[in-house]
Amino acid sequence: MPSAELSQALDALWAALASLAVLVVMFVPLERVFPARHQRILRPALVLDLCFFFGQYLVWNALAIFVARTASAWIGGHLPEGPRAFFAAQPFVVQAVLVVLLGDLCVYGYHRACHRFDVLWRFHAVHHTSELLDWVAAHREHPVDGVLTQLATNLPALALGFAPRALAGLIVLRGVWAIFIHSNVRLPLGPLKWLLGAPELHHWHHARLERTQHNFANVAPFLDVLFGTHHCPAKDEAYDLGVSFAAPKSYLGLLLAPFLPATASASAETSSASRTP
Repeated sequence: MPSAELSQALDALWAALASLAVLVVMFVPLERVFPARHQRILRPALVLDLCFFFGQYLVWNALAIFVARTASAWIGGHLPEGPRAFFAAQPFVVQAVLVVLLGDLCVYGYHRACHRFDVLWRFHAVHHTSELLDWVAAHREHPVDGVLTQLATNLPALALGFAPRALAGLIVLRGVWAIFIHSNVRLPLGPLKWLLGAPELHHWHHARLERTQHNFANVAPFLDVLFGTHHCPAKDEAYDLGVSFAAPKSYLGLLLAPFLPATASASAETSSASRTP
């Protein structure tokens, strides 16, 4: 490997390790002090989820960024200048709010479609195979699903010409919040849980397949309220996490699963009727 490429690979590895260290400092204390469930840090499938973590940081995130930039340049070139100029002229605070709401609305639509259409569910189901949730499990995501999620989040704002710093804020917020809502945390948010997505809402979304027709929004749960998919029991109820079909237990197995016939039968088993409100 040429020295320049080796240097870039090492830089990417160090960046991934630094990100891992920051997330450990952020989320491990939270999960110890405010646990949603009593489970070990060194849990089963931790190594598997770390494979997904490093896969995202070293390979798939770069692919998602490349695809989003390429697609936004093409779409932006075919849009009238009026809407782009309108959004670009707004104050930064207005842009920041709009870009978060737009991103979560698009993610809501894509996420709900994943639970409706088998062709998307094949890939999204990988994310739902986790039987224990914590901040590391948030990274268990098939690359195809990950790229499509990033496109749904960022492409509309990129194409509409929002300021780069507003987009950067969206990417950071969306990334951290996605990890937070998967974390093994139960915070006393009170009425704020109606305004901000909370782990307890998203954990319900990860309940066994027949219950996953709820809580598709990540940041703004009022979208679920608006579209009739909000679910937050007044009292704690016991429920299992994961999917109702046998899923591979290895990184390579989960990467290949959506392309194998067995996944088709699993999709048929969990028909659209059981995955839509």
